[in-house]
Amino acid sequence: MRYAYALTTALALSGAAAVMTLNTTAGAQTAQNEPGAIQASVPRAGAPMSFADMVAKLQPAVVNISTTQRVQVNTNPFAGTPFEGLVPGQGGQPVTRQAESLGSGFLISADGYIVTNNHVVTAGTRGAVVEAITVTLTDRKEYKARLVGRDAQSDLAVLKIDATNLPFVRLGDSNQARVGDWVVAIGSPFGLGGSVTAGIVSALHRSTVGGAFDRFIQTDASINRGNSGGPLFDLSGNVIGINSQILSPTGGNVGIGFAIPSTEAKPILDRLMKGQTITRGYLGIQMQELTADLAESFGVPKNGGTIVARVEPGQPAEKAGLRQGDVIVRVNNQDVTPDQTLSFIVANVAPGTRIPIELIRDGKRQTVTVTVGTRPPEEELAQQFDLDDNDSGPQDGETTAAASLGVAVTPLTPQIARQIGADANAQGVVVVQVDASSDAAGKGLTRGDLITTANRIPVRTAADLARIVGQAKSSGAKQVLLFVQRRGLGRYVTVQIPG
Repeated sequence: MRYAYALTTALALSGAAAVMTLNTTAGAQTAQNEPGAIQASVPRAGAPMSFADMVAKLQPAVVNISTTQRVQVNTNPFAGTPFEGLVPGQGGQPVTRQAESLGSGFLISADGYIVTNNHVVTAGTRGAVVEAITVTLTDRKEYKARLVGRDAQSDLAVLKIDATNLPFVRLGDSNQARVGDWVVAIGSPFGLGGSVTAGIVSALHRSTVGGAFDRFIQTDASINRGNSGGPLFDLSGNVIGINSQILSPTGGNVGIGFAIPSTEAKPILDRLMKGQTITRGYLGIQMQELTADLAESFGVPKNGGTIVARVEPGQPAEKAGLRQGDVIVRVNNQDVTPDQTLSFIVANVAPGTRIPIELIRDGKRQTVTVTVGTRPPEEELAQQFDLDDNDSGPQDGETTAAASLGVAVTPLTPQIARQIGADANAQGVVVVQVDASSDAAGKGLTRGDLITTANRIPVRTAADLARIVGQAKSSGAKQVLLFVQRRGLGRYVTVQIPG
């Protein structure tokens, strides 16, 4: 189960799962959710009296998935602390141990193709290696599975077991789902195979972490660890989603779960079943959500666009002339909205395609044409910002207080740039102190942040920052727009001017 709240992968590690003994349908050569097989099972008028008949049909196609992992464990309790190497007898070498992870999946063919989440069948622990994948059916039969294909970005994977005449279900049309529709989730939470929960569709096109395929179906059907990869059914027995994430401050179900829509999953799964690689469009920009206060600062309508926070050198966006601070409002003749994000639109454009991008720059609307590139692997993108988090920020140096914003800054030097993980060619002023009662602190500014522009004017010294803030205040402005970088990642921040 992936947790949207903590943005981490959480695979339940435990011993062998206890699986219920459930009846399976013998001789299944048609889908368990074949048209006409489900409609007669559930009353269509009002709330159903029971889901039992529908579940009896669908449950045999849902499977339990467990993986055996090889994990390196550091036996030194002081590893990663200042005492590492100093305490006698605590210099033990890492040892390799086995662990298990649990998840769910469902059969989509009679000859053993299974859909699940990518994070279910890949190592959930740093440095872990998956050695074996075991699939358990509802009749307790176990099969060794092989990984046919996986896609980390959409969090989808396809497995194959060597068997025939298996019960299976078909993917439905998630575009037909409406908020308020009844849904049923079947899976193996905490290894309890064959568990069934029911709820409704709480929301559609829900974004959780801003990824290219974050257009989830939100549901209040109970989803917990181990439900990942299991199906979300409508009352006609159609698979309209693949359960993937939960939003939870505790790690358990709080009534907010997310499923990958089946209509968006199907073309990816079709390619994975054929052993094909998934390619996606790429612009080479870092994006930032256009909030209400940022929209005011940029002079554009809110809820309609995305800010370009950074343009990667040599990538399609730079070649087309996009700049930091551009607000992209329309791509490939599609409006950019919270439900239809820029990353989603671009990811679904074939690499090499020339598309128009409509943007607002300095209050003026213009259109550029971009030749879409190929999105690099997620591991490569992550490495671009894989910096040491142990640096404590800039050291003592000459500072000047920009008291009107509640921050103290110092000019960026090569030494400080190395300490804060800034680009070698970066310019700006570094925050060395923040007044805890200021709006700057409330907006998340902290020691070590690099301010490169204020009201989109380059800042090189504390005097530059003070002058720009003073000019804004004299003109009657209530806030100043800062561009702040932290360890290679940049964002726009609006900070209120006191008084």
